[in-house]
Amino acid sequence: MSDTHPSGAPWRNFYGRLKGHNLKPHQQDWLEADLPGLSPGAVTWEENPERETLDLAARFGDRPIWLEIGFGAGEHMYHMAKRNPDVGFIGCEPYLNGVAMLLGKLRREARPNIAVHAGDARDLFDVLPDGRIEKSFLLYPDPWPKARHHRRRFVTPEHLEPLHRVMAPDAEFRVATDIKDYVRQTMQEVPRAGFEWLAERAEDWRAPWDDWLSTRYEQKALREGRVPHYMTFRRV
Repeated sequence: MSDTHPSGAPWRNFYGRLKGHNLKPHQQDWLEADLPGLSPGAVTWEENPERETLDLAARFGDRPIWLEIGFGAGEHMYHMAKRNPDVGFIGCEPYLNGVAMLLGKLRREARPNIAVHAGDARDLFDVLPDGRIEKSFLLYPDPWPKARHHRRRFVTPEHLEPLHRVMAPDAEFRVATDIKDYVRQTMQEVPRAGFEWLAERAEDWRAPWDDWLSTRYEQKALREGRVPHYMTFRRV
């Protein structure tokens, strides 16, 4: 059996959902009409089989670039893009229902500093230039609670090593989760990948960041009695 896809892509198991309930007709229209214009560049293997590095200056000019990995419905990224108009944002989200929800927000009020990759973050890492990302966010990622599934979590070398490569020296990496065992794995794996935890006291991981927008995922966690943890790391 070949270890590559006909497009030339390596076989990479993807375990998350790509689509949930049926999209509404207008949401499907948004994906077809709006999503191509929001791309950060040629990311997919079909578009870019040679895996040439993205020309982010063509999309963002000389703006600093921040990355959100798994933006869900886009509430946090939209909030941050509005708050920081001089920063370019790349959001990565394979779940099309969430992407469609972000597109609805952008239809109501456009944010020209947002780009969207509706797919696997690993494909995006392949083509991002080294040291270009100045801040990244991993907010309430899929917890994969069963022990045999922990290798599917984002906080593994398969994801963290390329993330470290594309982030600038001293860049900030924020992680929020309400799952205690995800905190454990984060605190083990992220420093091993070349990041320094910046907490100096308990309040640094108990309290959200000053510019934080609580998402629907966090609100669900709070309703169900789970405690959010906010971890800040520096790329070293």
